[in-house]
Parts: sequence; structure tokens; C-alpha cells
Amino acid sequence: MEVHRGRTTGLTFDSVAVGLRPLTVKEPAEFTAPHEGRNQDIDPATGARVIPVISPVDGSPLSAITVADADSIDQAVKQAATAFESWGETPAKERVQPLYRFKQLMEDNIAELAAGVTAENGKTPDESEAGIRKGLEVVENACALPFIEKGGLQEVSPGVDCHIRRLPLGVVAGITPFNFPAMVPMWMFPLAIATGNTFILKPSEQTPLTPLRMRDLLAEAGLPDDVFQVVQGDRSTVEAMLDHSGIAAAAFVGSTAVGKQVYSRGIGAGKRMLALGGAKNHLVVVPDADVELTARNVTSSVTGCAGQRCMAASVLVTVGDCSDVMDAIETEMRQVVAGRNMGAIISQSAKERIEGYIDRAESAGARITVDGRGVSVADREGGFYVGSTIIDGVAVGHECAGEEIFGPVLTVLHVDTLEEAIAIENTNRYGNAAVIYTTNGATARHFEQQASAGMIGINIGVPVPREPYSFGGWNDSRFGAGDITGEDGIAFWTKTRKVTQKWTPGAARNWMS
Repeated sequence: MEVHRGRTTGLTFDSVAVGLRPLTVKEPAEFTAPHEGRNQDIDPATGARVIPVISPVDGSPLSAITVADADSIDQAVKQAATAFESWGETPAKERVQPLYRFKQLMEDNIAELAAGVTAENGKTPDESEAGIRKGLEVVENACALPFIEKGGLQEVSPGVDCHIRRLPLGVVAGITPFNFPAMVPMWMFPLAIATGNTFILKPSEQTPLTPLRMRDLLAEAGLPDDVFQVVQGDRSTVEAMLDHSGIAAAAFVGSTAVGKQVYSRGIGAGKRMLALGGAKNHLVVVPDADVELTARNVTSSVTGCAGQRCMAASVLVTVGDCSDVMDAIETEMRQVVAGRNMGAIISQSAKERIEGYIDRAESAGARITVDGRGVSVADREGGFYVGSTIIDGVAVGHECAGEEIFGPVLTVLHVDTLEEAIAIENTNRYGNAAVIYTTNGATARHFEQQASAGMIGINIGVPVPREPYSFGGWNDSRFGAGDITGEDGIAFWTKTRKVTQKWTPGAARNWMS
């Protein structure tokens, strides 16, 4: 391992990293052998594939990662397995002590961490910090594990007791996306290591730097070597992890298409799997909705993180005459300006894909009432930006009404009744979030009972639960059982041992005697 320096926009990363090296003076266009949509180079010294890390803020090179191959994964698993021999036997109250210190270190360094997220992901600084703080809620929950999982003993028959113990699985893994490089890993590893597992994280090759900084802070917090490791790479790295017999379980967050593949491959290899996929969240507005609250809330849901989150507003369904609400939403959307109060899109290809949806909707006869195409930001012309956009008047079956665009784009449909709106939401293949804007409690209750989504918002456009309430959707937004945080997260990373014991020889005889 070597100490290296990778440049970021307004920030310098310094860390000791496996699989991360300085980017040589070479423009992205010169990298050869594209694979899985990413440009690559070949390291002449090792023959390893190398992927550049590019800042979406201005298109500048930050660093580069070396793709971990099957041998590298095998080595990481062996190291994790050795660490598990002692970590799995460590009492829970001792296991969570490094997490207490890690949380404090994250807070002490939050400005640096947020700047790093902004540099490699493109979020605004406020969004970057908010994502980190949201992830720290799971760390807090993990720290409370000794008090949450106290165990319990019950006398089930005269002289006979039963109790359950939660035990770690062993070496486990997480595969995380680009859009929340700090928060989503923290959905996984705090609970996994607090319950006694050792953890291998494979972050997105587009945002690999923040997880390395968190790894360093975990080490500074006193977490033993190899309890938490970071491996870098692409699809081939993920496949090597899923195929490795030494990894007992894996969690994934990303697109539905990839999530299905990851889930199937992991299950086929005998692993416990949970994969969270994409979304097409429907927001329903009824005429009695609070106009100002709805306009502000919908706009925030659409444009926050430049729409690159699985909980973002995607389709707005208006019921009856909601013209006053639509006017207010359009006004609010025009106040969100890419590069000023909205961040960048992760890559040039993502920008082109988003603008392609808008182009095709317009060609199909839709009205683009707020148009975010062709955005360029002064002094950041090399960055990747799409402005806030409203597509109005598409048919229910149009791709913009059914496919995840993953950008600051709102598709608007109009219906006459709430039942029609619910029917549209119910036919959506995804099931992350569904939201209603209303001032009527009965209307809200009816929608909550009829919508087909795992997370429901009432006048809240991004209904992400606070811990210890868990995060997870339904339908094609999730593959596997349970949610990824909260009580379900604890259950996912553990197995239960049921113990029945009898220490009273003179007790009355029965079938348990």
C-alpha cells in the first residue's frame, strides 16, 4: 500500500488505499477499453484494469481505481474471515465502541467529508452533509444494539426455559450506488459489524473516494484490522464477490435491472441476499391541497440531489382542477437553477440519457413547461448539468410515465378522480414511495391504505423513515425479504439460535421432560 493523493474540486484526499492510485496526466478521452459504460486504462506494470474517477462538477479528473479481480476478492475474504474469528466472539457492548467513536469522527470531519461527496458526486454541499447525517442515524441505531437486542428468557413449561440468541453470519458484503456514497454504505456496515460480522464494501466506481475516507475513520476509531474493507471495481468485481463461497450474505442498492441480476446470482451461489432497486414514485395532488406547501415540497422532491435518488418525485398526478397548484409548482421549479442551488448529474452519459427522455416526450406531443435541457454552468463548462424540467401531457403508457428517469424531471398526468390516480399508481411496477397532498384526513387515510408502495408520504415528498423505522420498498423496488435498516437490518445480518433448557429434575413430567 502507498500513501497517495487524489485531487478533488476544492478538496484534497489523502489516504492509504488498496485499489486507489493517483490519476496520471491523461485526459478521460484517452482511456481505452471501455467496459460497462466506463472508460478504462491498463496499468502497464500490473496489467490490471484502471478506471478514472471524474468529478461531475467540472469534468476534472480526481483519481483512479484499480479493478479488483477474483484473486483480490479472495484475499479480502480470507482477511475478513481471519478477523471474524475474534470479532464474532467479541461482546456486543465492545463491538459498538468503535462505532461511537466513528460517529464522533464523522461529525468532527463533516465539512471535509461533505466536500468530498460534492466533488465526486456533484451534490450541493448542503445535500452532501444531509446525506452523511442521515447515514449517521443508522450508526446511532447500531450503537444501541446492546440495548435493543438484550435477549429474553421465558419459562415455557414447569422447569423449562427458552431463549433466542442472535449470531453473526461471518463475512458479509455490500454493493452500493453512486448517488449516496456515504449514506447508503452506512445503511449496511454499521449494523453488520455491530452484530459481529466482518464486512467488505464495493462502492460505485463513480464515487469510490468517500468510502475510503470512512474506512480510515473507522480505523482511527479503533475498529480492528480487516473487520471493514473496501474493494474497488466494476461488474466483474461484483460477480467475483457474489460467486465467492466465503461471503455469507450481500446487500445491494442500485437500479432494478442490475438488482435483479445481483439478487439472482447471489441466491444461486447460496447467499442470503437483499437487493433494493429503482422507483417511479407517484405524487397525487387533490384540489384541497395546501398550495404553497405542495409546490415547495414537490419541487424539493423533484430537484433534490438533481433527482438522482430512488425517493425522488417522478410522476405528479393531479385530481380535478389543480391549476393553482401547477402554476405554483412551475414557479418554484424555475427558481431551482443547476449549478447554483441544484447539483450536477453524475456523468455525461447520464445527462444525455435524461435529456433523451425529454426529447422523446416532446416529439410525442408533450408540453415541456419548464425545460432544463442544454444547461451550461459558467466556469464549470466541463461539468454535467440538467436543469429542472416539467413534462406535461404525456399518455399514461408513455416511457416518461413508467420508466425511472433519475434526473430532475417531473412528468405530470391529469385525472378526474382519486380512484383513477390510485389505479395509475397501482399499475406502476415499482413500489418505493407514494405520496398524497391533501388537507383531508379521510382522503389521506384512504390513499395510505390503497397505494402500492412500502413508504407512504402524506404532504411529504420524500417519505424516508427516520431510524429505527426501516427503509425499503415493495414490488420491483426490492428483491428479497425485509428492509435494509431498522429491525429488519439487524435480522438480515444475523441468524438465530433457539435454546431450550431444563435445570429442574423434579418438575412435573410432560413431553419436554
